[in-house]
Amino acid sequence: MSARVFVGLSGGVDSALCAALLREQGYEVTCTYMRNWSRDLPGFTCPWADELADAERVAVSLGLDLAVWDCERAYKETVVDYLVHAYARGFTPNPDVMCNQTVKFGIFAERAFAEGADFIATGHYASVEHNAAGPATLLRAADEHKDQTYFLWRVPGAVLNRTLFPIGSVPSKSAVRAMCRERGLSVADKPDSDGICFIGPVGLRTFLLDSLERKAGDIVEWETGHVLGHHDGAFLFTVGQRKGLDLGGGPARYVVATDTEKNTVYVTADLGCPGLWTLEDVLEDVHWIGGGAPAAGEYLVRTRHTGTLRPAHVEPRAGGTAHVVWPEEVRTVAPGQSAVIYDGRICLGGGIICRHPIKAACAQPA
Repeated sequence: MSARVFVGLSGGVDSALCAALLREQGYEVTCTYMRNWSRDLPGFTCPWADELADAERVAVSLGLDLAVWDCERAYKETVVDYLVHAYARGFTPNPDVMCNQTVKFGIFAERAFAEGADFIATGHYASVEHNAAGPATLLRAADEHKDQTYFLWRVPGAVLNRTLFPIGSVPSKSAVRAMCRERGLSVADKPDSDGICFIGPVGLRTFLLDSLERKAGDIVEWETGHVLGHHDGAFLFTVGQRKGLDLGGGPARYVVATDTEKNTVYVTADLGCPGLWTLEDVLEDVHWIGGGAPAAGEYLVRTRHTGTLRPAHVEPRAGGTAHVVWPEEVRTVAPGQSAVIYDGRICLGGGIICRHPIKAACAQPA
């Protein structure tokens, strides 16, 4: 009897090829569209109905049934609210990380297994090695540029043991599109979706101002304490940001830190500013895919999706934290972002970057 797999069919090219490959490999495939968000925002109509229509066309062309599961409440509570609350506290979150943990590999997986699935599958660019004696091993995809293990570090190894990533071994996105064309799938040339899916072209600033109270504050020069301009809320800015400061002429300036309690944004025109560089990071809310923490040692760490894999000394600590020490200074990453840890191709887990204390030069004693 064929193993039964529930595929998360999003209406995009990656999940379409995922479903096609699994059917060809002899699995009993059930397609599911997760309706995660359907709210229209000012100036932006949520495209969920169009995405569902694309998913339906793919399912029909493959001769597969498609179920629609309403995940909107869970998505709102665990992804959208998480994003808003994080920004309100001066953090820059990764909503895709939370969506994978709580929705795609959370409630979707739980319901699929309850309805008789042996496996679930998605169109993520990742690979997995199953282990009958323990948690699965998560591996980077063949296409390093598209690799999505950075967004999967919070998924439990037990769930990954019952997960399939059929396109993880495909060498490139162009190859994925070519394989879809060969199978006559209508989404083969559909553009990739970028940014935060439920915000769309309306932009993060507009979304946050629609969700949080506008609050005027100062933009302060990090070195001197001089007020250079004003803003509508410190929560609108993130460390390293250059655009959107609206300071008029003069040199380009970069956000060094934000203080949401004082509602102050600190900026600098000096790319060598000490506040933009660090030799260490402290991680909280750490999750290890294999369950137990690895030994302290030298690993590879990625702090941005598609960012450089950098060598670092990683020391797991008690209380769900870890210490990352870089061999040389690296650009400071906004608090709330993920730092994901690798041993070669293996994704071991990761954590959330803590906030560095604000040490603006203007605040230091003379």
